[in-house]
Amino acid sequence: MIISASRRTDIPAFYSHWFMNRIEAGYCEVPNPFNPKQVTRVCLKPEDVEVIVFWTRNASPLFRRLDELDSRGYRYYFLYTLMGNPRALDPWCPSLEKALATFKSLSDRIGPERVMWRYDPIVLTRSTGAEFHKKTYETIAQQLRGRTRRSITSVVNVYRKIKQRLTALRDKEMDLVECEAEAFGDLLMFMADAARDNGMGLVSCAQERDLTPFGSQPGKCIDDGLIKEVFGLEVSHRKDPCQRKACGCVLSKDIGMYNTCLYGCAYCYATASFEKAKENHRRHDPNSSALISLSSS
Repeated sequence: MIISASRRTDIPAFYSHWFMNRIEAGYCEVPNPFNPKQVTRVCLKPEDVEVIVFWTRNASPLFRRLDELDSRGYRYYFLYTLMGNPRALDPWCPSLEKALATFKSLSDRIGPERVMWRYDPIVLTRSTGAEFHKKTYETIAQQLRGRTRRSITSVVNVYRKIKQRLTALRDKEMDLVECEAEAFGDLLMFMADAARDNGMGLVSCAQERDLTPFGSQPGKCIDDGLIKEVFGLEVSHRKDPCQRKACGCVLSKDIGMYNTCLYGCAYCYATASFEKAKENHRRHDPNSSALISLSSS
């Protein structure tokens, strides 16, 4: 079984103590997001976990526990988001300077083939148009040269709640803009060139549109091919049925919970209410079997 930790929240940044407690216990409990009374017990024993896939913007709280994961025999890799967006979009994320330093330290610790750079999702607004993303992406790619082998990107899905958040900012510079097909293709080709120039391949994440003409191959964040290449391990090739149609990820079990991340990203699909996320974090007990106590969720 592959453990996803987690699409729904940033476990390394905010819940690493809980995670390691569950590693010690050998299991965790995960409520169904659509029916909290339906709870799944997930085994976390090393003999039952094929790979752990961490999703994060800040891995530093987990650094001191990596030796423990290694000694217990766990295999893992990181999907690490680095964007450089304005604070209006990413109000509480680590600064780009700090995030770059942490990314580099992690890569030096576990190897560039186990840290994937997510420039994801691309949000196109008046102040973060194609030229902004070209400049930002190239700057980060140059900084990460030799520290990663893969860059993952996508364009934001503008769900209703995301559009409402951006509108609520009352900042005209954050108004969403359309990117014409030609300009969008030019942006993707620029990013593909910048990635290649810095020793990376560019892949797309869950994009229904074919981006291969622009240099971006369809990617898998939870990737059976990568796992085979890095760990020499054959895992299920079955597409995860719980993910979007265009998502290429293979089957995994996510142990996170929605409405628990504190970063407050305006485009986040996993947090319906930032206030609820703060309240859940306050209620969080690192000794609980579930990320948030089942009685308070």
